[in-house]
Amino acid sequence: MAVSVRRAVARDHLGVMRVLDGAMLDVDSDTVERRIAAGGVFVADDDHRVVGALLTLPRETGAHVEAIAVRRARRDAGIGSRLVQSAAERWRPLTADFRREVRPFYASLGFDIEERGDRYRGTLR
Repeated sequence: MAVSVRRAVARDHLGVMRVLDGAMLDVDSDTVERRIAAGGVFVADDDHRVVGALLTLPRETGAHVEAIAVRRARRDAGIGSRLVQSAAERWRPLTADFRREVRPFYASLGFDIEERGDRYRGTLR
């Protein structure tokens, strides 16, 4: 079955937590629950299984990507890009803070990137 990207709903909470935990991202369960309720989470769904997730913090103008993760076995299949594109269709500008290792990912999606010490800030206008 093909992977679809959609807004997360309450029943996706556990799947989102598993994907984030698998990527060793430190996002607590209450935050995920609040972001889902506010419509700020997108999931990549493969036959009712969450294989990727993107959490945003909506702002007055645009949103900030708090976390993005894809199951290890599903990486390099464009799922992360599709998650970001879905968020960008809803919010502009879209910002993200990230490590040097993932700079090429954000650059490939058209983010303007600036260095901030040992991290980077990307903005998609």
